[in-house]
Amino acid sequence: MPQIALRDDDGTLTMLRDSIAGFAKQNPGPPRLRAERNARRGIAPAIWKQFAEAGWIGLLLPEDAGGPGLTIREQVIVSEALGRALAPEPYATLSVFAPALLAGATRNAERDRLCAGIISGGAIVSVAWQDKAAPAGAEPASTKAVARDGGWSIDGAKVLVDASGAATDFLVVAETEGTAALFYVPSDTAGLTVTSRPGIDGSEIAEIALGNCRVDDRKLLQRAATADALLRDPIQDTRLAIAAELSGLAGKALELTIGYTSQRVQFGKPIASFQVIQHRLVDMWMQAELAGAAVRNAVELRCKAATPREIAIATFAAKARAADAAMMICRNAIHLYGAMGYTDECDIGLYLKRAINLGAMLGNSDTMRRLFLQAEQTSDH
Repeated sequence: MPQIALRDDDGTLTMLRDSIAGFAKQNPGPPRLRAERNARRGIAPAIWKQFAEAGWIGLLLPEDAGGPGLTIREQVIVSEALGRALAPEPYATLSVFAPALLAGATRNAERDRLCAGIISGGAIVSVAWQDKAAPAGAEPASTKAVARDGGWSIDGAKVLVDASGAATDFLVVAETEGTAALFYVPSDTAGLTVTSRPGIDGSEIAEIALGNCRVDDRKLLQRAATADALLRDPIQDTRLAIAAELSGLAGKALELTIGYTSQRVQFGKPIASFQVIQHRLVDMWMQAELAGAAVRNAVELRCKAATPREIAIATFAAKARAADAAMMICRNAIHLYGAMGYTDECDIGLYLKRAINLGAMLGNSDTMRRLFLQAEQTSDH
């Protein structure tokens, strides 16, 4: 089946793929997705601890932050394998986005403690960056932080926050003194309230209200001129991880559909023997291959140290291509499964719902195309 083809000279990427495949056999994704959907936690801490013990969390954290200091190549392979496994955890935001923000933060005891907690699985750190007043982008920030009594008072509201029910800490982006700032806010901080709802795939999506949340000065981790400057690179890392996860999901959905159509009999023959079905399966296979190729292109440009503009363009293209491929494959899969494909008991429907959720995360395919065109028209200088 299609997969992201990257050079694997020392076998590390194969080892990572195999380790996640082994985990998925013992902990199948569809039953776990249903369980988490019903539990409304957003994430199972025991499973997340297993992720940490396997070394899958915070792969991009540098060694000076206690991380393994791996590259985007390893990250993409892990994300792809988790997509194939239909892992319900918000892996990209918890294991890529939050660590990427911390990697760029000023080093202090609070930052190092959070990084160590992420690596060990003891800290579940969720990013609260999208303002309720402007959820489509990072600017302007209506969440404000005011210096007070040797610390900070934070007021505002954030939306689309993952795993809030299990989160031990939040990374909150706020405006302070004319700059953008990243604060570390423990989940039990007075004045912080969480209102959650289920997403289309059952994952938890929350709104966080901050009313006079007091944090000490050590919890101001980083400042930047604008929120875009603070968030741009971590978001690009996360988008590429999501694209890889979508690519893996698409490949697995295709594999399941080929297996099912080879067994489903109509007019005395498996429906996969009918030419019209074969044509549809080939179209699905082509989309899966194109998604993997787009992700591979973005990875290779990163590894070659291409210009920021070239990397951004490739990342936008990878996210758009992978999201569209996953949607096309999963929708066609449900058609080929017939009426049972619409039932909750049939796993293929879970792949479609997960594809919808991941495809919208950090910008849907239409948004990626708009950003692609804007980047194409700009200069590197």
